[in-house]
Amino acid sequence: MIRRNRILRQSGAIRSMVQETRLSPDNFIVPLFINEGTGYKEEIPSMPGYYRMSLDKTVAEVRLLWSMGLKCVLLFVKCDEALKDNEGKEALNPAGLMQRSIRAIKDACPDMLVMTDVAMDPFSIHGHDGIVRDARIVNDETVDVLARMSVSHAEAGADFVAPSDMMDGRILAIRRALEDNGYTETGIMSYSAKYASCFYGPFRDALDSAPGFGDKKTYQMHPANRLEAIKETLMDVEEGADIVMVKPALAYLDIIREVKNKVNLPVSAYHVSGEYAMIKAAAQRGWLNEDEAILESTLAIKRAGADLIASYFARDIIRLIS
Repeated sequence: MIRRNRILRQSGAIRSMVQETRLSPDNFIVPLFINEGTGYKEEIPSMPGYYRMSLDKTVAEVRLLWSMGLKCVLLFVKCDEALKDNEGKEALNPAGLMQRSIRAIKDACPDMLVMTDVAMDPFSIHGHDGIVRDARIVNDETVDVLARMSVSHAEAGADFVAPSDMMDGRILAIRRALEDNGYTETGIMSYSAKYASCFYGPFRDALDSAPGFGDKKTYQMHPANRLEAIKETLMDVEEGADIVMVKPALAYLDIIREVKNKVNLPVSAYHVSGEYAMIKAAAQRGWLNEDEAILESTLAIKRAGADLIASYFARDIIRLIS
């Protein structure tokens, strides 16, 4: 024997010293689901331990997250059914729930980085990420709304807008709109490689945003495609994205690595609701150790190349690594 690799595994101290991938509070983006009302906190049935909350409860949660060392939140709002239409008008309302949420969080915790979901599905009567004409999701009209939505979020104080729609050309349109309106310091985290995945189901329950007809396969990507993800991501970089994202994460570790190898921007990955729910459900049945599964799956995402991870497990991870 010339090389005994087990020497570097023989004690916890040695294993810790030579550990290649580490998790830090700085790595995490915390998704938050916000609902109208006061004093409201309701567990999402398909996401045990995760909640929809009213704005006052959300502000309290943000303060707690900051005290734990978590520095970034990603906001999603649940729109009242009566306010939904096909044009996304409520998404542009300066007094809308998203805009009020941004202001309230920045007032309560000014240093917390606030990212905002930019997509039409929470505001659409059809549950799609774009304007619908003759049962088709139209691209260019939708992009115009997304650009105006981004400006509205920037006006309210968002640090980053996060377009999650997968319309063609929206990053360039958003960048131009932000520049033209003087928001030159507002960042764009683009959902660059977002797949048409079955793992989004619990999220759609959380926001009541499932498509009312058809599916999202005409704009989200086919799970079989790898080169398409690289193409989409490089185009977003050229159009002005500051951070690029792969979604989902755990089932797409190869795509995270491919993207990381191709770009010189921070790469984020979204550990999505279905991936969260699988671990929770298996742990509840006693089929795996929940804490170990959380850490192992998150380490895998980081190891694959993700600089940032949007995760419903963020609070659990901070507890575990502390």
